[in-house]
Amino acid sequence: MNVILGLAIVLASCAIGFLLSGGNLMALFQPYELLIIAGAAFGAMMIANPLAITLSALKSVGGLLRKSPYDKELYLDLLALLYDLFNKMRREGMLAVESDIDDPATSPLFNKYESITKIHGSIEFIVDYLRVMMIGSIAGHELEALVDAELETHHAEKHLVPGALGKVAEALPGFGIVAAVMGIVITMSALGGPPQELGHHVAAALVGTFLGILLSYGVVAPLAGMIEHKVREEAKFFECIKVALIATLNGAAPQIAVEFGRKILFQDARPSWVEVDERVRQR
Repeated sequence: MNVILGLAIVLASCAIGFLLSGGNLMALFQPYELLIIAGAAFGAMMIANPLAITLSALKSVGGLLRKSPYDKELYLDLLALLYDLFNKMRREGMLAVESDIDDPATSPLFNKYESITKIHGSIEFIVDYLRVMMIGSIAGHELEALVDAELETHHAEKHLVPGALGKVAEALPGFGIVAAVMGIVITMSALGGPPQELGHHVAAALVGTFLGILLSYGVVAPLAGMIEHKVREEAKFFECIKVALIATLNGAAPQIAVEFGRKILFQDARPSWVEVDERVRQR
């Protein structure tokens, strides 16, 4: 919602300011200039990145229109799931969760928390490291190093998309100049014509520069920044799992291990101790 609102404010501010200055909005309507700038920028992005990154960028931009799943309710479910796993392991032994991790799709324990199963890779992440812990003979610092190596790779991959969009944002003013130069070429070819026609061509050329800068600093760069925030939210989700797993491997009680995970969450999404305790008791 804030993405749509922010874009509306950017565009409305430019349009209203232009109108109040005595401008005519139709003078800014130059679809061919926009085609040159947007088309060249998209083509350059395809040249600079593998197709998978380009498609991921388009998907990520579309995903900004949806509400972030990483809210307090999701973390309450995550902490409750981890508590149930750790509590079962502590009461019945590590092998008690073997059937759950062998087939998570049919596990009653995992199926209680549908919101977690909707987070791509979350169940696999938990299951893989529970398997490692079941094998035994691994210290807490060794498991932490293994998880950190995976998360580092995961985060580097996720940052490719905002990085690619950031480079597009940097290039857009240049493509605006390209469109402006092409407009000047058209203007020069029309020399000797009516002044009104020349003025129209010059205005169209200047709009090319304007659109390049506006799309860069007012649209694409903010979108890239918002995607970076989404990446950080996802990283924090998996970091929460990591911290809780290591705590339980080091011998912490289930509720304390869950508390380790709760403490590292961002303030706006972090449930209180009481909220976690109530959710765990409900389950």
